[in-house]
Amino acid sequence: MIELRPFDSLGAANHGWLDAHHHFSFASYHDPKRMSWGNLRVWNDDAIAAGAGFPPHPHRDMEIITYVREGAISHQDSLGNQGRTEAGDVQVMSAGTGITHAEHNAEDITTRIFQIWIEPTRRGEKPAWGARPFPKDERSGSFVVLASGFDGDGDALPIRTDARVVAATLKAGESADYPLGKARRGYLVPATGAVEIDGTRVNARDGAAISDLDTLRVTAIEDSEIVLVDAA
Repeated sequence: MIELRPFDSLGAANHGWLDAHHHFSFASYHDPKRMSWGNLRVWNDDAIAAGAGFPPHPHRDMEIITYVREGAISHQDSLGNQGRTEAGDVQVMSAGTGITHAEHNAEDITTRIFQIWIEPTRRGEKPAWGARPFPKDERSGSFVVLASGFDGDGDALPIRTDARVVAATLKAGESADYPLGKARRGYLVPATGAVEIDGTRVNARDGAAISDLDTLRVTAIEDSEIVLVDAA
C-alpha cells in the first residue's frame, strides 16, 4: 500500500528565519491521522535562512537524524561536541537521558534539511552525537544505509532503535530495490526529482507512506535524490 502525502498537504509554519513543513504532527500543527508511522515520529522539511538557527534547547529519549539537502548545518551541544554537516551528509543525535544542543546555518546561503525523529527502542542511555559524509556518487543507483539500529550495516551511523535511514541517487529511468518486508513500514521522500512506486508518482518533497510490501522498487522519472526510513 502506498499512501501519497503531497507536499502542499503538509503542515507548515513560516517564521521568517525558518520555513518549516511537517510530514507529521509537530509544534502547532496537529493532524490525528498524521501522528506517526510506526516508530517514525517526526519528518520536518526545514529551510533555515543564512546566519539563523535554533538556539540551545533540550531533548531526551529520541533518535534525531539530520539529512542536509543544501548548504550546511553547524552543531554544538552540552557534551562539548561541535561539527559542521554539509549537503548530502548526515548527523545523528541520540538524546538518551538528556542533551542540550544548538543548530545554526553559519553559511551565506539558505540551508535545507530533513530532520527525522524516531522513537528509541533503548531508553535511559547516555546521550551521543556523530556525523559522517556520504558522498552521493557512493549511493548512485542503489540504496546506502546512512543510520541504523542493526548490526552489520557497515559504516552507518548507529541509532538506538529498530529502524534504518537509507538513501539513493537515481538517474531518470533507473530503478533501485529495497527489501522492506511486509511487517515493516517505509516512509520515502524525494529530496529532488520525481519517482514512481508501485504505480504512484511521488514528486520532490512529497511523502509516501508504505506498508504491506515485501520489496520496494523505486523508479526515477527524473534524476532524483531519495531518502527512506525503514520503520518498525
